[in-house]
Amino acid sequence: MSHPGRIGLALVAVLAAGCATPGGAEAPTAQSVAVDSCGKQLTFAGAPQRVVTLDQNSTETLLALGLQDRMAGTANVKTKVAPKYAEAYAKIPVLSPKVLTSEPLRAANPDVVVASFKELFTADRAGTRDELESLGVPTFVSAVNCSDGTTAPFERLFRDYENFGRIFGIQDKANQLAAEQRAAVAEVQAVKREPVKVVWVYSVFKGVPYVAGRDGMPSQMSKIAGAVNVFDDLNQEWPEASWEEVARRDPDVIVIGDLSERGNPGDTAAEKLAMMREHPAVSQLKALRENKVIELPGIEMDPSVRTVDALKAFGAGLDKIAGRG
Repeated sequence: MSHPGRIGLALVAVLAAGCATPGGAEAPTAQSVAVDSCGKQLTFAGAPQRVVTLDQNSTETLLALGLQDRMAGTANVKTKVAPKYAEAYAKIPVLSPKVLTSEPLRAANPDVVVASFKELFTADRAGTRDELESLGVPTFVSAVNCSDGTTAPFERLFRDYENFGRIFGIQDKANQLAAEQRAAVAEVQAVKREPVKVVWVYSVFKGVPYVAGRDGMPSQMSKIAGAVNVFDDLNQEWPEASWEEVARRDPDVIVIGDLSERGNPGDTAAEKLAMMREHPAVSQLKALRENKVIELPGIEMDPSVRTVDALKAFGAGLDKIAGRG
């Protein structure tokens, strides 16, 4: 990886004024902010002014926090941004419509890079976190992507908001967003529902479905709404499954992610539903025959400021199926 001409020079100069620890990390000063992010301690001597986001989820979260004036670029947009963010988003450079690689990232001269998924930081993508750190550029990964084994995904998402508040000096706004979304989660949880078994189908690749496992947001959304994710025994966010296994687990409700605007074969909810109706085993499911199906935007099944919208829609969908909506 060649050394960039400009990336992180201002940040390097600022951080150099701090006291380095023996391991190379900068020790916090009285004015600096330090946060933990998926195994790394990030130290900021001042609020970042040039942020690059590597995916739509992190992009919309920063827009919700009013940080558009500090965003030097975005990438990897799966669908249209939410209408309430469209005007702000239109002013931010799109460095790549797909996964961002190191050259355009370096050209944007960021002083921090934010992503929802650590998988976006690889040598053939944006560069590894260690590589970027060596160039003076901290990398923030959503805590939802790094389970600590004890904290639920929504609380890890709210921790992201609070950490952004500290990093960017907008604690009041970040804390308000976290409080509002905690209240929305509590409202869905307060409804007493009969427990049902649910399968979450996110995407289909070459005829193979990818479903929600135990580690992702849908598993917690199921619990909050009083349901059981039928693939909770799989220790992954979006494991590969088979239609036969979906049928064997006999869910009471089917949740389908719609990724229409991404444009890949099988991305629309209608295509996924058609595959299910044509499959010999899945087509016999009572949930499918009785149309106990909930369609949600696929982008909202992953951690972002919009995930609480999916939770509310999921709860409303369960209530409608149960005859309460």
